[in-house]
Amino acid sequence: MGHVDHGKTSVLDVLRSANVVSGEFGGITQHIGAYQIESHSNKLTFIDTPGHAAFTEMRARGTQLTDVVVLVVAADDGVKPQTIESIKHAKAANVPIVVAINKCDLPEADPQKIKNQLLEYELIAEDLSGDTLMVEISAKTKLNLEKLVESILLQAEILDLKTDFESKATGVVLESKIDVGRGPVANIIVTTGTLKKGDFFVSGLKWGKVRAIINDKGKNINEAPPSTPVEILGINGAAKAGDDFIVLDNEKEAKLLSESRAEEAKVGKNPLSFATQESAFSSKSAEELNLIIKSDVHGSSEAIKNAISQIKHEEVKPKIILADIGMVTETDVTLAKASNAVLIAFNVKPSKEAKKLAENEGIKISSYNIIYEVLDYIKKRMSGLLMPDVKENISGNAEVLQIFKVSGAGKVAGCKITEGEINSTSDVRLIRDGNIIYTGKVSTIFREKNQVKNVSNGQECGITIKDYMDYQKGDIIEAFNITSKERTI
Repeated sequence: MGHVDHGKTSVLDVLRSANVVSGEFGGITQHIGAYQIESHSNKLTFIDTPGHAAFTEMRARGTQLTDVVVLVVAADDGVKPQTIESIKHAKAANVPIVVAINKCDLPEADPQKIKNQLLEYELIAEDLSGDTLMVEISAKTKLNLEKLVESILLQAEILDLKTDFESKATGVVLESKIDVGRGPVANIIVTTGTLKKGDFFVSGLKWGKVRAIINDKGKNINEAPPSTPVEILGINGAAKAGDDFIVLDNEKEAKLLSESRAEEAKVGKNPLSFATQESAFSSKSAEELNLIIKSDVHGSSEAIKNAISQIKHEEVKPKIILADIGMVTETDVTLAKASNAVLIAFNVKPSKEAKKLAENEGIKISSYNIIYEVLDYIKKRMSGLLMPDVKENISGNAEVLQIFKVSGAGKVAGCKITEGEINSTSDVRLIRDGNIIYTGKVSTIFREKNQVKNVSNGQECGITIKDYMDYQKGDIIEAFNITSKERTI
């Protein structure tokens, strides 16, 4: 990451060409947007962030994609706006930074000036008694490029990075396309587990079965371990950059999770909140509300931060990822989108460019000039993250006595209501030997060949359940309803 013209591409190209044999350079590596190099038996995967604006979005979604950010700063130019933006994005994603001070071969290069400028952003070089690794390099002369790789490996060793090779694979989509002749193609990085040919998976709202795995050298492989960038064939549509990639046990689970996500998207769920294999069937709420605050003066900023720190709750808490002064900029909007943050403007206005970008991206900029109104708004947004109080009420039970067929209705469960009542709009679950076999809704209720709206305790009736017919004698049909009550802070 880094500012334009500071040499990011040059550094990447030198590292790439040093590791790719003749004939492979410029092939699929360029399309995947990530590639591996090997140094002293260690594999490093580099992600080309200039072509992948979804970098911070992927981090914000908790995918743990990037372990180390290499910040490239030109020794003859210094810290620039995109340098600062890169630092903020890396810190928002809580990723350690290794600084590559490039163009040190130039006569006007001043690496010490760069180190002094970075002090303002809490990046302190080791020779200034800090803990940020900084390497003076030149992509042109290849000065200290090996040392840069060693510094990345050292940072990785300090982080003590570990992952599970044996579990079902998870990953992140870097980009996606529709390829003539091959169909939809997803370029991903495997983050945990080992991806295998034939695996069923979900990615964003799409699903599929891995038909082919192609590595960054353009070769077909049968499996991809963690940190491997690959192309995947077999997805049923184009995924989005930043989408997760989850392997499941079978086709049924993959379809179910994909359909669940599609349904959530239809009813207006936040597009940055993705279900995982675990969370799709659980009710765990979010724990943090990310905040970006722009204010007119430092005094206002500090007052707001102090007031926010007093908002306490066991299940959800506010997290300020940026508090700064000045107008709302495009960078602030981008960061808000990437980290799913609430963007608040206190006594300041957005720039024209920021306002337009916010409108295009669907980001709301909330403007206030009274602190308690800011706090009320934050509490309201935090309340929205609380899971409602949910209660389940059992309204009735029926025992299946026999199964018979009715013309036009198919199999019908002949039942006797043993408790409460069941109506034609009830949610029901079919229980067999104490195990829940199916959960759905009542389709029809028959009494003496006539359809009725409800049946009560002691009555006999015929019941059909929507999309289910495998009834057995002795089954219990349990009717229930769920009520929920919103909670506030």
